[in-house]
Amino acid sequence: MDGGLRELAAPFVAPGPSGVAIRTRLKRLTAVDEEVLRRVGAHLGTLASGDLKARCRDGLKHDAGAWATRKRELTPLSSARWAGSITKATHEQWALARRGALAHLQSLQAGVRMLRHRLSLPVGSKGSKKAPGGYRSRREWHAKSRRLRVLEDRLARERAAWEAGRVHVVRGGRRLARMRHQLPAAQLTEDQWRARWEAARWFLQADGESGKRYGNETIRISPDGQVSIRLPAPLAGLANAPHGRYVLTGRIHFAHRGTEWADRVAANRAVAYRIHHDVQRGRWYVTASWQKPVTQTVPLAAVLVGGVIGVDMNADHLAAWRLDVHGNPTGSPRRFCYDLTGTTQHRDAQLRHALTRLLNWARTCNVRAIAVEDLDFTAEKTREKHGGRKRFRRLIAGMPTGRLRARLTSMADQTGIVVVAVDPAYTSKWGAQHWQKPLTSTIRKITRHDAASIAIGRRAQGYPLRRRTTPPRAHRSDVHGHRIVQAGGDAPGREGPRRRLPGPRTRSVPPDAERTRATRTPTTVRGVRSEREWVQDPLPLTD
Repeated sequence: MDGGLRELAAPFVAPGPSGVAIRTRLKRLTAVDEEVLRRVGAHLGTLASGDLKARCRDGLKHDAGAWATRKRELTPLSSARWAGSITKATHEQWALARRGALAHLQSLQAGVRMLRHRLSLPVGSKGSKKAPGGYRSRREWHAKSRRLRVLEDRLARERAAWEAGRVHVVRGGRRLARMRHQLPAAQLTEDQWRARWEAARWFLQADGESGKRYGNETIRISPDGQVSIRLPAPLAGLANAPHGRYVLTGRIHFAHRGTEWADRVAANRAVAYRIHHDVQRGRWYVTASWQKPVTQTVPLAAVLVGGVIGVDMNADHLAAWRLDVHGNPTGSPRRFCYDLTGTTQHRDAQLRHALTRLLNWARTCNVRAIAVEDLDFTAEKTREKHGGRKRFRRLIAGMPTGRLRARLTSMADQTGIVVVAVDPAYTSKWGAQHWQKPLTSTIRKITRHDAASIAIGRRAQGYPLRRRTTPPRAHRSDVHGHRIVQAGGDAPGREGPRRRLPGPRTRSVPPDAERTRATRTPTTVRGVRSEREWVQDPLPLTD
């Protein structure tokens, strides 16, 4: 585009969620129930670890025949369905590690390119908006040249591992594995860490099957909440029900989407389950998940009939403003704050709470569309591009763009609200340029983020971000011309206010009264008697 601006992508309706996951707690378990769950989880976890090792050993040479061989070896040690769940989970974990390796490889390539570019520039040269300049000093240039060699060696190793099909994956999590060497800092004893490590490596998850009883033959949960598990072959002696099954004492109840889950179970539709143990709280949980059919996307024009709510996402709040069908902001801006410090559970809860308030406000306004930016800060998080701007990098890295988009799409699907994704280019800059100052008054202060929310909403509606558009040619000041005929495009102040003329604006007072009053020199001094005194003329005498 002209002026160096990049081409803007068209807004689109974000697709809805493709799956559902709900969780509840397993209560009133006896000591025997917990012991059975521990033994089953440990046994299947050992099988899953061996299967993952075999899959990583095959690398890129893996095929359907190797998959069938691994499943055939696991069946006598568990069951056919347990073996299928283990091999499927192994493939998903290997694929996830493969995608992570590709992302790390691309990040290293971007870092090497940026270092080479900045090292090729003279020391102290200034950069532009699109590319940084040279380094500030010779000392920094030397340090970055050494870092370039380190990244090049690391890039060569990662590229060789990628071409060979090697992945780095840890069952139980790499973070927990590294915590073993920092127990005093983590405030854990070796026994506490060992309990967490073993619980993280257990395997107690089973895929659903449509047409089977209650949608799952391995971990079966009836509509009334009874949980039964098909025990592996070596642990069949622990069964307390026919056909090698163990029935838990407690019953479960799904508070969230419980009716939807009960309908699926009653219709024998596929539902996958996962049982996991929280060592810190000493609680057992079960997670139910299933896939949703792909729904047809609603046309963009249909969801914008009642207006739109533009939302600008920031590091600590969501700035939102409602726009009518013509793109005009109505009412007052709203702000939904959240705190993204602390644990992962706390951050997720803060985000869900803010989105809940946003959706409730949208339903109150009878608005069916929420416009958000399609943000992706992958290129902005590189250390080599913003090495000295640590606060900016921390701010960008702390914004939960992907999690917020996924959460908002999932929660809006249940309320009948559609999420519209727009191009994030220039929304903050143009919003502040065209909307921040006109909407600011003595009783209401508009921030840059509030103005950006208006720009986001107008872009979703297809309107330009300027406040006013150019009128038709015949509707201008003159029928066959524009007022720029009298004032050229380079004339300063041609769009400014009219020059103020002194004097009142009424016809009852002469127009020069103000000027005369302002320029006349007073002749009377307070406290001093005037030389010219007023003397009344004597009355005329008459005959």
